[in-house]
Amino acid sequence: MTTALTPVPTPAAKVPAGRAALVLRRFVRHRAALAGAVVLALLFLLAFAGPYLTPWSYSHVDYGALRAAPDAEHWWGTNRIGQDVFAQTVRGLQKSLVIGLLVAVLSTGLASLVGACAGYFGGWTDRLLTFAVDLLLVFPSFLIIAIVSPRLRSGGWFAFVGLLAVFGWMITARVVRSMTLSLKEREFVRAARYMGVGPFRIIWRHVLPNVASFLIIDATIQVGGAVMSETALSYFGFGVQPPDVSLGTLIASGTGAAVTYPWMFFFAAGLLVVLVLAVNLVGDGLRDALDPTSRAVNQ
Repeated sequence: MTTALTPVPTPAAKVPAGRAALVLRRFVRHRAALAGAVVLALLFLLAFAGPYLTPWSYSHVDYGALRAAPDAEHWWGTNRIGQDVFAQTVRGLQKSLVIGLLVAVLSTGLASLVGACAGYFGGWTDRLLTFAVDLLLVFPSFLIIAIVSPRLRSGGWFAFVGLLAVFGWMITARVVRSMTLSLKEREFVRAARYMGVGPFRIIWRHVLPNVASFLIIDATIQVGGAVMSETALSYFGFGVQPPDVSLGTLIASGTGAAVTYPWMFFFAAGLLVVLVLAVNLVGDGLRDALDPTSRAVNQ
């Protein structure tokens, strides 16, 4: 006599979360970083949707309202020549955000390329690239940009972005080089080399993905640094040129009236502080979320 055996149900195997899902979960649990991301998203929304919320253009002049206080017509008041402060501030925020993002992408991309090539190839390539990095680190970047930028005004603010990117990648390149020196001796890189895979393909497919966590964090921090550099240079007249505006030019033009006409200064200055703080909070959250040493923590 045979009896049928009823299979005992077993608990479903837990599917390991993907890397992206794990990083996202860690980032969301970082309350300060999540708050920074929300604030950053709101700033982007204000910068790019704000010009459509007001009938005033950033370049339009209302001669009947010079240095007017905030009211129903001019929400954030007007400046000394009658331009709407809200329209000018959202335009300046938009310009500073675009400059910060472009500088971060260009400088991080250049740093990853130079650092990975120097660390992987070694020899004279490493010595030449390292010498170039050390040479650029010695130069006073702020002074050079201040001298060169007036001569590149015909190129517009794109030339200014290029100048900021050229002098903002050296430290990152040295870190990427050190990481590449370690990675190129790993088994998967050596196996790809023995299989005849080209060096640039190895760098693209095996080296850069393994330093991507650092590059993402660095790019995030670079945004805040680029915005601060742009603001400082524009404050001294070396950055964005009239009739265009940025947060730096608005702060520079409103500094003298900060006490008597505070709306001409504090809106731009306040947005700058909030922007840099939000970017730094997001950078800290990404650093903690991408930290490989915290894999063992129960998520």
